[in-house]
Amino acid sequence: MQNHKRPPASLLFIFGGSGDLNHRKLSPALYNLFIDAWMPEKFSIVGIGRRPYTDEDYRTHLLNGILKFSRRKEEPNGQWAEFSKNVSYLQMDASQDEEYQKIAEIVKQKEQEFGEHPNVIFYMAVAPQLVPEIASKLGPLNICADTKCTRIVVEKPFGHDLESAHELNRLLASMFDEKQIYRIDHYLGKETVQNILALRFANALFEPIWNRNYIDHVQITAAETVGVEGRGDYYEKAGALRDMVQNHILQLMCMIAMEAPVSFEADEIRNKKVDVLNAIRKIGKDEVHAYAVRGQYSEGWMKGEKVPGYRQEKNVAPDSPIDTFAAVKFYIDNWRWQNVPFYVRTGKHLHEKSTIITIEFKPAPNYAFPVEAAETWRPNRLTISIQPEMDIRLRFQAKRLGQSMTLNPVDMIFSYKDTYNEQEPEAYETLLLDVMEGNATLFMRSDQVEAAWKVIQPIQEAWDARPPVDFPNYAPDSWGPEDAEALIARDGHNWVTLPPVAHKD
Repeated sequence: MQNHKRPPASLLFIFGGSGDLNHRKLSPALYNLFIDAWMPEKFSIVGIGRRPYTDEDYRTHLLNGILKFSRRKEEPNGQWAEFSKNVSYLQMDASQDEEYQKIAEIVKQKEQEFGEHPNVIFYMAVAPQLVPEIASKLGPLNICADTKCTRIVVEKPFGHDLESAHELNRLLASMFDEKQIYRIDHYLGKETVQNILALRFANALFEPIWNRNYIDHVQITAAETVGVEGRGDYYEKAGALRDMVQNHILQLMCMIAMEAPVSFEADEIRNKKVDVLNAIRKIGKDEVHAYAVRGQYSEGWMKGEKVPGYRQEKNVAPDSPIDTFAAVKFYIDNWRWQNVPFYVRTGKHLHEKSTIITIEFKPAPNYAFPVEAAETWRPNRLTISIQPEMDIRLRFQAKRLGQSMTLNPVDMIFSYKDTYNEQEPEAYETLLLDVMEGNATLFMRSDQVEAAWKVIQPIQEAWDARPPVDFPNYAPDSWGPEDAEALIARDGHNWVTLPPVAHKD
């Protein structure tokens, strides 16, 4: 039984409606929102593309995606028939100005049908290079002047560097108000990521020790087991630093490092995140080698299967200098975090798929304990696992059973799967609902995007200026190049990996 407030009437146009993102992520997310009674009572979804679908063929195409990719893979019941009545397809050439009148006509038609003016949402599920053209053609439509009801959703990557991001921000700002622009990063829709704010600010236990006086260092790992998956043409223009560190990883850093907000208003949260980005110490181009490591995978074996090296992938140059792995040591120059290193790493074809954040505390003094106790002494550690497991672990010292004072590090684990029976919503479900409700908390503002590029740009420029001489430099199914281990080992640390959690039945 529904006991929550639904968003107001909404009309969602999906540019790239016949494409992969909509097929795999957006439509399954929207359908799950419908099943869970989170969709507006009055809504319409219009897929826009060049392919010649009828409405019926298009619905069948989307249903196939839901059956394959949805978190609810069972055969949809009668709810699909009800949901699909609100789904239609508009075949149009998005490069032609006159075609956009079709959109304006649909808005008028739905306004009459709903008996009210709906939220009008334009979702850019298209290649990044198409966004400026589509946005510039949407801008002149009268409906876009309504800053309260009209929104545009832009997928990453948001620009290729600081200059292009600034240019795209300027273009969008010339046609839309900032509060109408939703720059989406699906990582921020994940349950465990959102739980970081609850963990930090809803518990008196953590905030007093969440600073340089008690924390030794922070690690963020975002590892993938897959390669470029046929997206060589995109990856050749990106690389791991641009593709992952500039957005996903820096956003996770912001969640960990931000000051306590005075409210959960969208701009208050985003202001605190921008403060973190502006405080990150900029790395000079001549010292990049001491703070950043890049890598590229070779051919080899991955979980028993032979895989090609990056330079043998489709649409990749045979001497490509593009990084498929990046590790960086950052510092945040403010009172809370002065001289606390933040180590981040990300890469493709690594040993396991995992995204984990580790906060390692300074070691407690062990002088009061006998020698045998000190042998297994470990500092306290808080680990937030975002994927594949969703859990939070607190490591502390405990005495083993027996007559001697022998200590062991033990983990206290909060596991979502073991605590809650409900299925976790997909990240896109959370973010699409926020767009319909007009909640921009989890979306990046223009100044956030540009501040993140300012952090990354010196590293990228130094790498571009000095082509790598050792690529490929790590094997598939490893944890990346040796230099990444050295980066953290120089400070007396090692990268944290987690054992799998044994779930109760």
